[in-house]
Amino acid sequence: MVGHGWQGVGGSGSVSQYTQGYWCFPGKPLYLQGTGKRRFGGQALSALCVGRRKVHYLFPDGKEMAEEYDEKTSELLVRKWRVKSALGALGQWQIEVGEPAPHGAGNLGCELIKESNANPIFMRKDTKMCFQWRIRNLPYPKDVYNVCVDQQERCVVVRTTNKKYYKKFSITDLDRYQLPLDDSLLSFAYANCTLIISYQKPKEVLIAESELQKELKKVKMAHSSDGDCKTQ
Repeated sequence: MVGHGWQGVGGSGSVSQYTQGYWCFPGKPLYLQGTGKRRFGGQALSALCVGRRKVHYLFPDGKEMAEEYDEKTSELLVRKWRVKSALGALGQWQIEVGEPAPHGAGNLGCELIKESNANPIFMRKDTKMCFQWRIRNLPYPKDVYNVCVDQQERCVVVRTTNKKYYKKFSITDLDRYQLPLDDSLLSFAYANCTLIISYQKPKEVLIAESELQKELKKVKMAHSSDGDCKTQ
């Protein structure tokens, strides 16, 4: 049942079921009180599911963003995006934070062509105080890795002295907040064939994230058809 005064995603009086299996309703725009800016310029939908707070954002240009937070710690577990094609069809979800989707997932014949499990796997998994990335399946000793900030390109660069691995990636949150990159906030560790890269969150981000959690608790909660999610 749609709550009084709420319009379903599919249009007036209609309801759209979210991909994780719970019902979604548009919520109010989220503003970051510390900056006076609307967060990403979208509207938010929220539900609690199996210990996770799931938030679904809708944007005027057709983009969607879905986030999942640990209900107890409020740590970000998943952030993913998808956009519509020129013909209006929904594209695949693109993972920004969280476990990457299995290679070939959703494609017929993926059992015939598979990416080697030995290839490096790159993913982002934040903590409360740090942006954090993990690169698995790197067998080289710790002393061959070099991790630094490229100020000109606004990205983090990972390379090995044996020239076996090279990668660069941006810190999207700092780009959104238009904050500079600081080499002194960057660190890395290595264990069990996994390189763990951490970037300490600037105070501006910590304040904004704290305010966001307060705003999320005010967002209208969705109702589940299967009982896995609960209203608040």
